[in-house]
Amino acid sequence: MQPLAGRVAIVTGAGRGLGRAYARALAAAGARVVVNDVGCGLDGRGADTGVAAAVVEEIRAAGGEATPSLEPVGTVAAGEAIVRTALEAFGRLDVLVNNAGITARHPIEAFPEDAWARIVAVHLTGTFACARAAFATMRTAGRRGRILNTTSGAALDHVYPGTAAYAAAKGGVVSLTRVIAAEGAPHGITCNAIAPLARTRMSTAFLGAEDEEPTALDPAALGPLVVYLASEASAGVSGAVFTFRRGRIGIGRLDVREEIAPRDAGWTLDELHARLPMLLGPAG
Repeated sequence: MQPLAGRVAIVTGAGRGLGRAYARALAAAGARVVVNDVGCGLDGRGADTGVAAAVVEEIRAAGGEATPSLEPVGTVAAGEAIVRTALEAFGRLDVLVNNAGITARHPIEAFPEDAWARIVAVHLTGTFACARAAFATMRTAGRRGRILNTTSGAALDHVYPGTAAYAAAKGGVVSLTRVIAAEGAPHGITCNAIAPLARTRMSTAFLGAEDEEPTALDPAALGPLVVYLASEASAGVSGAVFTFRRGRIGIGRLDVREEIAPRDAGWTLDELHARLPMLLGPAG
């Protein structure tokens, strides 16, 4: 039996790259899929309804069930509309994959406010808005739902100059994931995040991923991990951040080093000058 038979999944940003790979993998595992994508450019501008429609047709051609959603993520109203599409088309919701993303690269002193707002709206507010609507639906229906968010190495262990809005939003997604996991625990709703590295238009444009071995960065390679986290088999996994790079799966953590010995009397400036470099280590 297919691991997701009878389940309904939403994938945002499902028209290209990772989202397309996730939607196809979930459908192949038996899920009925809402393919959400406004078809915008990498900077969040423009729209193309054919992007989501093409993935829906791919899924249907392979024997699966899918329906398009053209809502642009980034508002509570949009999150509710996307969830409503799942309920109207398939009658239930079991899985949400927050994948939609845009970006733009600017130095911090010249980062346009409108670009900042667009990026944060899609990555952080969009993740919140869709999770908010999905969580309420799952809890009310008594479903052991699965919410899967997308973060980035830019929020964990890599620094890419010019990506202030993207990195900040993805850092917020990590914290949001942990809070949703804690709130979902009493209801059997899990929430995890993936920090993927794959060959997509975003990675190609900003990270030079086109120089990598093509098969090593195929978005389809992440499909099994997404299916697992969407399934009943992952019931005991929540609040985790998974990294996926060139076929290697890891756990993403913030780097917290050992504390220096506490002092009841507090620290003097001279003592901090002497001891803090020891805490920071070579990277400091």
